[in-house]
Amino acid sequence: MPDLLRQLLELPGLGWILATTFVAGGVYGFAGFGSALIFMPVAAALVPPEIAVAAFSVSAASSLVTVVPRALRDADTRGLAVMIAGAVLAAPAGLWVLRRGDVEALRWGVVLVAAVTLAALVSGWRHALRPGVAARAGIGAATGFVGGATGLMGPVMILFQLSGRDSAARNRATVLVFLTFTTALLLPLMTLQGMLTPRAVLLGLAMTVPYGLGARLGAWLFQPDREGLYRTAAYVIIAIAIAAGLPVRD
Repeated sequence: MPDLLRQLLELPGLGWILATTFVAGGVYGFAGFGSALIFMPVAAALVPPEIAVAAFSVSAASSLVTVVPRALRDADTRGLAVMIAGAVLAAPAGLWVLRRGDVEALRWGVVLVAAVTLAALVSGWRHALRPGVAARAGIGAATGFVGGATGLMGPVMILFQLSGRDSAARNRATVLVFLTFTTALLLPLMTLQGMLTPRAVLLGLAMTVPYGLGARLGAWLFQPDREGLYRTAAYVIIAIAIAAGLPVRD
């Protein structure tokens, strides 16, 4: 353990990782999404993607006690169980890609998935679907695969949810609950695939405090009647994180 702790403290960019974690948690608590979209482009530029994904999953589990209990009151719980199940079933395939994929390609994948999601959201695209069980299961499965492969569990779900007609408060709560549970459920899957290494766990535990504090602050700042501010703030921060994570500067 002392050796692992020393390695953690000597990790290049640790300060940037912790600062990004705080910002990511704040956006998550405020908007209900965006934490991985902020964290992964930056973290993947500093540590191997599989370590970034595992550490983020450890830290994000803190949302189960910091913001989820209140969000459950506003969430659309009817379809959540189906989507969460679909995500968990598809995630192992994505994790397999993450473990065996080229690091540079995965980093570009993270940036591109985040950028496409952001562009679709900013464009104001909306759907008028009333998805049934099969459609929700498919959305969950797509979310799980993309999340396992890139660490971005949210893009498919976010695009689906925010392109609908629900209120800001309901969107925030539904996405927040979905992302928290699916991210937490990745932990046993990562353990089975050997990704939850002591180094990743220790980094994740170090990130838990800034992530939890950021999430509480973001939840406190959220105002349900200010949807424009809610979306704009998240979009701007996500765009900054995407630019910061571009692999072209290596």
